[in-house]
Amino acid sequence: MIPSLPRPAVQRFGLGAFVAAFFVFLFVPLVVVAVFAFNNADYPTPPWMGVTFDWFTANTDARTGLLFDAELLQAIGVSAWVAVWVTLLSVGVGTCNAFLLERFEFPGKSAIALLSMVPLVIPGVILGISILAFASRIANFADETWGLELDFLRPGLPLVILGQFCYIVTIATLTVSASLRRFDRTLEEAAYNLGASRLAVLWTITLPYLRPSMIGAAAMAFLMSFENFNTTLMLVGSDAPLTVLMYGRMREGATPVLNAVSLFLMIASALLAVLLLWRSGARPSTDSA
Repeated sequence: MIPSLPRPAVQRFGLGAFVAAFFVFLFVPLVVVAVFAFNNADYPTPPWMGVTFDWFTANTDARTGLLFDAELLQAIGVSAWVAVWVTLLSVGVGTCNAFLLERFEFPGKSAIALLSMVPLVIPGVILGISILAFASRIANFADETWGLELDFLRPGLPLVILGQFCYIVTIATLTVSASLRRFDRTLEEAAYNLGASRLAVLWTITLPYLRPSMIGAAAMAFLMSFENFNTTLMLVGSDAPLTVLMYGRMREGATPVLNAVSLFLMIASALLAVLLLWRSGARPSTDSA
């Protein structure tokens, strides 16, 4: 059908109903979680018992809000610390991988590019178990053979960082590679002709062009690491990240403080998305100036 021609009423109604159903399915659960963060009840589900801010600010024997829940705050800090390291490693290594795959030709390049995608299709639980088994065997071998205690290969935050990095780096590689593939290399060649060194060209021309994609990759890496559960559960030690702690509390009997945490994370994610959109929207006017 030609787009400019009027569409039948049934088609318009069907399209509108589909879009509405999609957004209901997408946002209603989030709205319910957010609303029941203010429910004056000891459970995070209906019925509605009135409005309260206790699950954010209370500090009594009966109720402990998010701002005074030391265990939850520590778990948020642990998740943020892990996410920062995963982000730095993923963006750094992913950028190097992008240059390797886009700028160099070598035997087995296609096979390496294909194998680098494998972590994306492996279930997180399987990936976590595999990393745990492999790292534990190396640690046991080093201990039995040379008497070395490789604690970073035991369950704990270093192994969590390694496990998340194994597949998040693939996302960063794909993101930066897509931008590097579109880069006009004649800009680099012009700089070389003017006497610039390779390092100067990389620092002043190539990396500034890749900066938006690297920032986008960093945002995705941080959020994927922060919310990861399957891989993290298999590798975590005594310091539980937020997702693992929330899972444990849900099994014991949840309170609306978990709704409060979820609302906090939704707001933080939305602010990050708005910030990235604002930066991308402001860039053209800045560059033209």
